[in-house]
Amino acid sequence: MKNITAKQLEEKLERGEKVNIIDVREDDEVVQGMIPGAKHIRLGDLPNSLSNLNKNEHYYIVCHAGGRSTMACEFLVEQGFDVTNMLGGMMAWQGDIVEP
Repeated sequence: MKNITAKQLEEKLERGEKVNIIDVREDDEVVQGMIPGAKHIRLGDLPNSLSNLNKNEHYYIVCHAGGRSTMACEFLVEQGFDVTNMLGGMMAWQGDIVEP
């Protein structure tokens, strides 16, 4: 599985690169903040949302700490999608944990 750090993803955004970010956290978590431009699809809704995704696009998957995004990446890879997991999730993005 491909991985990226929060810092690396932030640098891509700062450079103006086109990135597709999917936040798989629950509704009550995303109200506390999301990465700018991220699309919210709860992990449990992902199987029913595949038609909204493009297999020709690359997606960065984010959750709270990295566990659910890992599961989402594994599922999406099995479905033929090109995805990268953001290590440490929003905790890393917000600086609450030291990045791996």
